[in-house]
Amino acid sequence: MRLVDHERDAMDLRTTPVHLGLGSRAKPVEGFAWDPEVLQAYSDAVAADGAEGRMVMIFDGEGLGDHWESHPAGDELVVCLSGSVTVTRDVDGLPDRVLLGPGEATINPAGVWHVVDMEGPTSILAVTATLGTDHRPRTDTRPTERVGTPSPEEAP
Repeated sequence: MRLVDHERDAMDLRTTPVHLGLGSRAKPVEGFAWDPEVLQAYSDAVAADGAEGRMVMIFDGEGLGDHWESHPAGDELVVCLSGSVTVTRDVDGLPDRVLLGPGEATINPAGVWHVVDMEGPTSILAVTATLGTDHRPRTDTRPTERVGTPSPEEAP
């Protein structure tokens, strides 16, 4: 995993996320993977950006999300590119659902637990404050108690 200073070729945001950092920097993250060692290397490489750093990535999928997540360092922007997605947030113990179609977006506030369900083949773009992100398995309708440690595949 390495941050690239000046990428001139087209990038696929599904496999090569872009890190937005301090000083209005945008750096592709080559060799990114949902692997503990790669995630640690990414965190180390962008640590100086603190809570202001953001990851931009596209996710394709379908079906119910298998984990809840929370981003304590900042808000997350979720944009539906194609298909249909329901974002459910746990707000004071109550579900707050937002249905998105192509071109529509929602913002998950910092620290709010949320889960993403894709209705059929769907593609979303996420701009995420990754510092301190936490995940919990989706074992119920709400993120109640943490059960085990999520695998890298569970991380968005």
